[in-house]
Amino acid sequence: MPTLGRRSLLGAAVAAPVLAGLPASASAAVSRPRPRALPGGGDLGPNVIVFDPSTPGIQARLDQVFAQQESAQFGTGRYALLFKPGTYNGLNAQLGFYTSIMGLGLSPDDTTINGDVTVDAGWFNGNATQNFWRSAENLALVPVNGTNRWAVAQAAPFRRMHVRGGLNLSPTGYGWASGGYIADSRIDGQIGPYSQQQWYTRDSAIGSWLNAVWNMVFSGVEGAPGQSFPNPPYTTLDTTPVSREKPFLYLNGSEYRVFLPEKRVNARGVTWGNGTPRGTSLPLTEFYVAKPGDSAATLNQALTQGLHLLLTPGIYHVDQPIQVNRAGTVVLGLGYATIIPDNGVTALKVADVDGVRLAGFLVDAGPVNSATLLEVGPTGASADHSANPTTVQDVFIRIGGAGAGKATTSMVINSRHTIVDHTWVWRADHGAGVGWETNRADYGVVVNGADVLATGLFVEHFNKYDVQWFGERGRTIFFQNEKAYDAPNQAAIQNGALKGYAAYKVGDGVSVHEGWGLGSYCYYNVDPTIVQHHGFAAPVRSGVKFHDLLVVSLGGQGQYECVINDTGSPTSGTSTVPSTVVSYP
Repeated sequence: MPTLGRRSLLGAAVAAPVLAGLPASASAAVSRPRPRALPGGGDLGPNVIVFDPSTPGIQARLDQVFAQQESAQFGTGRYALLFKPGTYNGLNAQLGFYTSIMGLGLSPDDTTINGDVTVDAGWFNGNATQNFWRSAENLALVPVNGTNRWAVAQAAPFRRMHVRGGLNLSPTGYGWASGGYIADSRIDGQIGPYSQQQWYTRDSAIGSWLNAVWNMVFSGVEGAPGQSFPNPPYTTLDTTPVSREKPFLYLNGSEYRVFLPEKRVNARGVTWGNGTPRGTSLPLTEFYVAKPGDSAATLNQALTQGLHLLLTPGIYHVDQPIQVNRAGTVVLGLGYATIIPDNGVTALKVADVDGVRLAGFLVDAGPVNSATLLEVGPTGASADHSANPTTVQDVFIRIGGAGAGKATTSMVINSRHTIVDHTWVWRADHGAGVGWETNRADYGVVVNGADVLATGLFVEHFNKYDVQWFGERGRTIFFQNEKAYDAPNQAAIQNGALKGYAAYKVGDGVSVHEGWGLGSYCYYNVDPTIVQHHGFAAPVRSGVKFHDLLVVSLGGQGQYECVINDTGSPTSGTSTVPSTVVSYP
């Protein structure tokens, strides 16, 4: 990916003069005044496109953005399409890569499109498995033919939507699809996944659900099908243990504000069903509205001033970590704003404080290896955040694909009670800069903090463990994984005496852990003779429990011997049929 030139500080290029009679250190102090305070608020930049019902040429503008982004899988374009409250007629907003569409009301029903928000796969010959990095939020849709098409794969959240009709999750022609995630949404009609391999729906209300392929998981969903894994493979929890919806931008009259939904315990259904949602809001003037090219020093100055961060769409290179030290700080990205760490730094670090909200951005590894890309809490973090946890929502991490990238560990969660609500942590299996050592990344997500909850965890293709969980009382609801395609041979993945590294490993010292609806797939196409011993590894203790596990060999390209530890049948040759374990131990 081509880099954007970072702004250079004028003062850095000018040597400080030595003033007569003053030592050099004093003269430096005199000649370097404190940076001028950064302003809050301001315009949202050229890649945030705002419509109201009277805007002329809306469809043409939507089509223009789509034409640019439809197949730009590793391009640099980033767009947010914002619709002011009101009614819009006859639109079909087709969404390509790095495009977010959002309503600007407090409720989805404040902004109604009599038309569709469409994701299809014409650009990829009807195969939707690469329809990544796009989102829809906070809109009501009245689909033209009664059903809206949303044929997505990973990193494509559908949040806070009201579909007054049905929702089709497959591409035209029912080609392959590999999504997906819905939260805080109401679908009045039927959801038809058709060819979707797996899906997670949280805290929503649906009319009905049509079918299942491998792994369909529901928590807190009114109208969800009953628990029946593995036939059909529905995993259904009546409620979600803890949830707090993603922050969102809205208009209060002509003033932009960011709404911060409140935490819910044992949540079920949408947050906005009775009008105004519960929570608090912040004026945009309390945010530094960042623009592509802003340096890490500038972003950190804004945070030090007490401002929150709103990252407008584009690419941000950072030569030091963005450091979030203040409780309650919001870092909200629009249009897949992308942070690239330079020279092997960590892109973003959060202190061990309450209530930080990270949402809506992409971290793309740089060519120099980073030890970590995102760190929530320092090593050894131990403070109790149960009353006000940190949330990581629609924060996506990529190593390779847009160019060579490396990172030893992608996401590290050290702070207790953190909620990771929908992430896709991906070591690229295609694109530029892809190879077993070229985009080396040993570990995807490492959880050291206690009482961490993951709702919608997608982690794929790491050289060693995709997930390692060392914290006590961890919980995961829905996990989707593929092992690295590009392992050159059996020796490359050998883990001591074990064949391969588990996709999801619970640390040997953990006493209490629980997971529901977890799947791991292998597709060792470089060497199809590779054998993976198991998808899941955990200590055998009564407090460590798993429900509804599956492993799948895709077309016989590699095999699993077991599902979890030494339990579960091996995968079945060339037939792509899951091997399942309903309960463990």
